[in-house]
Amino acid sequence: MQLRYAYRIDPTPAQRIPLAKAFGCARVVFNDALALRNHAHQHGLPFIADAELSRRVITQAKQTPERAWLGEVSAVVLQQALADLATAFRNFFASVNGKRKGPKMAPPRFRSRKDHRQAIRFTKNARFAVTTCGKLRLPKIGDIRVRWSRKLPAQPSSVTVIKDAAGRYFASFVVEVRRQPLPAVPGETGIDLGLGHFAVLADGRKIDSPRFLRRAEKKLKKLHKALSRKQKGSSNRAKARVKVARQYAKVADARREFHHQTSTQIIRENQAVYVEDLTVKGLARTRLAKSVHDAGWSAFVSMLEYKAKLYGRHFAKVGRFFPSSKLCSACGTLAATMPLNVRQWTCPCGAVHDRDVNAAINILAAGRAERQNACGGPVRPPLAAARTDEAGSRGSAAA
Repeated sequence: MQLRYAYRIDPTPAQRIPLAKAFGCARVVFNDALALRNHAHQHGLPFIADAELSRRVITQAKQTPERAWLGEVSAVVLQQALADLATAFRNFFASVNGKRKGPKMAPPRFRSRKDHRQAIRFTKNARFAVTTCGKLRLPKIGDIRVRWSRKLPAQPSSVTVIKDAAGRYFASFVVEVRRQPLPAVPGETGIDLGLGHFAVLADGRKIDSPRFLRRAEKKLKKLHKALSRKQKGSSNRAKARVKVARQYAKVADARREFHHQTSTQIIRENQAVYVEDLTVKGLARTRLAKSVHDAGWSAFVSMLEYKAKLYGRHFAKVGRFFPSSKLCSACGTLAATMPLNVRQWTCPCGAVHDRDVNAAINILAAGRAERQNACGGPVRPPLAAARTDEAGSRGSAAA
């Protein structure tokens, strides 16, 4: 399987100039190619093929005075910009034709010069290399110092150089990695993701939510206020913008590190992991949007999925319409309603449930049932709906 290994790099001031040129040239080639295809579509002309597009916006453009400076950067960078455009069009057409699952994809848009995040990609054809002294050698840029946090497991097939909004540079290597199965363990778990607690496991363990964005709100508010007072277009405003971006980068880095540590621990301790397929995009449109984004459920679930595949664990998602919170894990009775303010409830059978722990247990049971059914086992019995007067909760929480 292919994985990305990202490292911080430190280009010198002299190397940042050709990097900026490469970012700009890739953006111009992308926009020129998109403009040609949009023009052909608007005037009813045939769709321009990739080869013809490359000949026009790269080969012929280099021979004109207006685009002669395209020859100052590696040709692979320009070709990869066209590859990105081709991928964007394929995804758009597949979405329109119904061949692509998920939300509808919009047509490709022009890249902005004012976008503070830039990226270029080098493939093997560019002959990039990692030198014996540990530097990254890029064509027409030079040897760049890399902060190696760990060794690359194999020779990379490509490297993407990224400059983020905070002004930091990264090298992201694509590496083919063999699966590394861990010793089998008897444990299995279901995970209920939430906001009060980041995750609740079927064994009753609760993982607190760090709320990185909430904790940084006070400092971010101060930085945003300072940014709003700077004159637009001034160097002081640019410095203030970088300070804001760096603070957001710290929040994102801390959240990502928390996700990595938590997901790795769960995968190592359990042979099978089941999670609920949440509608994150829908939840992000509610009044809980800031807390949902702060939790970062989608990134966490993605980490669980690829780490399970890497380490030989089983991972599956339970359907988003499965009533994990309203279903009694002891007798299978389905409560009629379960408002969010009800955190503990009593089933007519006498079982007292913690809402989140009960949901995690039900997710584990549903995941096991679906896995057994896929292997030829029995399907889980249908849910038994309770009468309205039987469903209740402790105290007056449901009132």
